[in-house]
Amino acid sequence: MLSKAAQFDEMGGVDGSTRLPYEKLSRWLSTVEPEFLASRRAQAEYLFRRIGITFAVYGSQEATERLIPFDILPRIIARAEWAQLEKGLVQRVKALNLFLGDLYGPGDILRAGVVPSELVYRNPSFRPEMAGRRVPHDIFVHIAGIDIIRTDDDGFYVLEDNARTPSGVSYMLENREVMMRLLPDLFALHRVAPIENYPDQLLATLRSAAPRSAGADPVSVLLTPGQYNSAFYEHSFLADKLGIELVEGRDLFVKDDIVYMRTTEGPRRVDVIYRRIDDDFLDPLAFRPDSALGVAGLMGAYHAGNVTLANAVGTGVADDKAIYTYMPEVIRFYLGEEPLLKNVPTWRCREKEALAYVLEHLDELVVKEVNGSGGYGMLVGPHATRAQIADFSVKLAANPTNFIAQPTLALSTCPVSVERGVAPRHVDLRPFVLYGPNGASVVPGGLTRVAMTENSLVVNSSQGGGTKDTWIIDDAPARA
Repeated sequence: MLSKAAQFDEMGGVDGSTRLPYEKLSRWLSTVEPEFLASRRAQAEYLFRRIGITFAVYGSQEATERLIPFDILPRIIARAEWAQLEKGLVQRVKALNLFLGDLYGPGDILRAGVVPSELVYRNPSFRPEMAGRRVPHDIFVHIAGIDIIRTDDDGFYVLEDNARTPSGVSYMLENREVMMRLLPDLFALHRVAPIENYPDQLLATLRSAAPRSAGADPVSVLLTPGQYNSAFYEHSFLADKLGIELVEGRDLFVKDDIVYMRTTEGPRRVDVIYRRIDDDFLDPLAFRPDSALGVAGLMGAYHAGNVTLANAVGTGVADDKAIYTYMPEVIRFYLGEEPLLKNVPTWRCREKEALAYVLEHLDELVVKEVNGSGGYGMLVGPHATRAQIADFSVKLAANPTNFIAQPTLALSTCPVSVERGVAPRHVDLRPFVLYGPNGASVVPGGLTRVAMTENSLVVNSSQGGGTKDTWIIDDAPARA
């Protein structure tokens, strides 16, 4: 079982000796003065402020725009380690696509009893409007962000799946640019896999997913809720990198089941919409009638097969943390393979025996809402007060189907530059998987999120977490 006591130091290993991927970084750190690291931290903060890399925190009484803390020391993963992780990521996203196609199609996995049908049909993200509908190329998840934690040399676990509108890739790209500017000498010591071609890969994936009726040069746009959305910086950043238009709902209209974009030269047909708007707000004629963010008639064009939405409508059901617990069975059902990446051991509180165990061990466990995100609505038992545990037990007992529980996660640690020197901090990893008609690709690295507070396990930016650059290196093979 995973526990905090078993935490793995990615630089120091289990015995304190520097692991091979970190040997050059360790030697480099021994040659630099604390003042040098402090100056680079200050320069990094200045660069991020000048570039404008911020995110919004809803409900905060402070300023709505915040800077995500950035650590200047890279997280390093050897190519051999990454290769195994990459295989598991591709396997998982392939299974997710088959699963979603089946849920909205024949429902074979539900009839087989592998996944309880009530978990799907009662899920608020399940979209009955998609039942029996085909999506272009039968692909539901074009862009996935799979959250990964590490426990030892070989132990990578999936923490959760993000199949709806995964975010964070802009920070991954900006982190790399800042690192290359601030620490070129450290880069020169390693052969770091490039990530700057991700926008080209994303655009190629979007174009390949265009409806078969689209022309030879399909038009893609990025649909944003607007400047007040917490991830608007990322939306504008990606649209610029992709070379596509950043649009709001008012910039599009539908005529004869075809989506058009308003331009100064007249209407222009749109074939692919990379949407960063939740299902509820996409089309006021199909979902929330009070939505001013979407496009009236968009679902009609979608069902007619005249436009691709990436990701597809209804993918949010795969983000559900209760569905997550069945992913090993999902992989076996559709692919006939054993999962290459393990799930974190999880108790489904909807099950009587599991609920009894969780209620008795709340002080040891992490309990999460099945539809929760961002670190909200959860209980971290070992860090909670008796009063908090008592209050949470009442909420859990009243609605157990809304929760799952996991052991206190053994997030690995990486070195972080802090005021007093270098110290370990807990991290997770969000690799980004692109999936199109031509197959899958994974950007080599992903977004490493860091719990900047000592001993904290919460890496979410909305809860004070930071980020760091992730290096996949070719010159330090994994230790046998």
